[in-house]
Amino acid sequence: MDVASCVLGTFAFEHMATFGLAVNLVTYYTGVMHFSIADAATQLTNLLGTSYIITIAVAFLADTYIGRFKAGLAAASVEFLGLGLLALQAHYPKLKPPLCNIYDKNSHCVQVSGTKAALLFVGLYSAAIGFGGIKAALPSHGADQFDDKDSEEEGQRSSFFNWLLLARCIGGSISLTVFVWIQDNKGWDWGFFASTMAMFCGLVIFASGLPRYRFHVTNGSSALSEIVQVYVAAIRNRKLKLPDDFNDLYEINNDREAANHSELLPHTHAFRFLDKAAILTPSTENTERPDPWKLCRVTQVENAKILLNIVPIFCCTTVMTLLLAQLQTFSIQQGITMDTRITKSFNCPPASIAVLPVLFLIFGVPLYDRVFVPLARKITGIPTGITYLQRVGVGLVLSSLSMAAAAMIEVKRKRVARDNNMVDSIPLLQPPLPISVFWLSFQYFIYGIADMFTYVGLLEFFYSQAPKDLKSLSSCFLWSSMAIGYFLSTITVRIVNCATKNISGSGGWLAGNNINRGHLNIFYWLLSLLSLFNFFIYLFVSSRYKYRKASPVMQNNSAKD
Repeated sequence: MDVASCVLGTFAFEHMATFGLAVNLVTYYTGVMHFSIADAATQLTNLLGTSYIITIAVAFLADTYIGRFKAGLAAASVEFLGLGLLALQAHYPKLKPPLCNIYDKNSHCVQVSGTKAALLFVGLYSAAIGFGGIKAALPSHGADQFDDKDSEEEGQRSSFFNWLLLARCIGGSISLTVFVWIQDNKGWDWGFFASTMAMFCGLVIFASGLPRYRFHVTNGSSALSEIVQVYVAAIRNRKLKLPDDFNDLYEINNDREAANHSELLPHTHAFRFLDKAAILTPSTENTERPDPWKLCRVTQVENAKILLNIVPIFCCTTVMTLLLAQLQTFSIQQGITMDTRITKSFNCPPASIAVLPVLFLIFGVPLYDRVFVPLARKITGIPTGITYLQRVGVGLVLSSLSMAAAAMIEVKRKRVARDNNMVDSIPLLQPPLPISVFWLSFQYFIYGIADMFTYVGLLEFFYSQAPKDLKSLSSCFLWSSMAIGYFLSTITVRIVNCATKNISGSGGWLAGNNINRGHLNIFYWLLSLLSLFNFFIYLFVSSRYKYRKASPVMQNNSAKD
């Protein structure tokens, strides 16, 4: 666990650099770059979605060619440079649009464009590439520091994923308080500079573990391409008849060749159509090196089955991020209209409300790992207390409740605006609504608990179930699910606005810069119902899922022997 602490430290500093940006960047888009509220929301979700999609490419390179350490180091360097570029743009007025308030109807605001927009998006998407790369490489690299064959270290690896969430929360809490306060009170140039320095510290900590790390050895061959070969071979052999005895399927047949493979898996009866990829024919039976696009090993086929089995679980988790996107965009806009005072002289930035569930997690994660898991283990006999999929299911239910809470709080906020004749109130130009911004903490708090269950549950689930040579890619299932969720948020906002354009008599429920005149509460109810429906689908899918064995069966001899 000692060397893994370098990974935890890096993860903490990386989240310190970016967590606050993920929830407060929408105010930079609107206040500095002059995007509308809806455009700012979609720009942010597109950015976050892209960063998570990047994890697939980085994980592929990490697993196949450059290794997880080099991938993490390169990603951290790119993110450091991207944040530095954003700090420069935020500092020099010539690189930004003229000062203006988009909420003031009498102001003519020019949205960022041309060279300035190019500079903005180069900086943002460079940071996004690094952000995604770190997410792809670091969790798997940290898990590599534990020996799968040592039962004690295997238990420590499970704790590592819990501590990974704790590191994320510690870094995120500093980002959501100190860094967001700097962004809102000292200026975005200082805010981006603070993020750049935090990323530099993370880069140094990660590199400091170099002499002690265990490294995943790459061989230049792609485990992902082997999965594709199974589907191609199965289609080519679709007219062949499966043998009555699965021992007649193709597998490597000598100890020397077996030693070149990290694991060999036994045959299972799921997805039998993929077994056709391993059918021996007269033309391939006596071939020393058969064409892998025509004949695949049983282990290859089983790896393809494992990934195919994970897909339904993966699809059900995308809705979680769709809900998270609203807390990072529209909830911040809600907070801008509300009373942010803590004392007479100190205001709480709206984006900092998200720190409340993060603080809960800082205390909740150790309690979960050290108290709940041992107690649950005694009752269930499961090493992790409850199964990965049970943990995810709890999170899905709570996420639906968080949107229901958000809808009720929005109804209350709009009622206050109506009762005080402040429906047309312009944020930043007129006094805030007489309702505390801390009412938003309910929706954040419930979602934070949901995140504790789902985030770690999915990381452990994907890492434990994925083939050995696809461990980095396995963590990308979580990040890819989040990417789809962010893109789904962009699509959902556009669909809702288009569908309600005529009903609302304006640009739609979520259109315009005056959130008091919108119908955000109905949108939240819609998402809550969608999440609840998704949970019932998840129940059906997860109840049919069969876990792979924790320790793969090593077969040193041919199955035919």
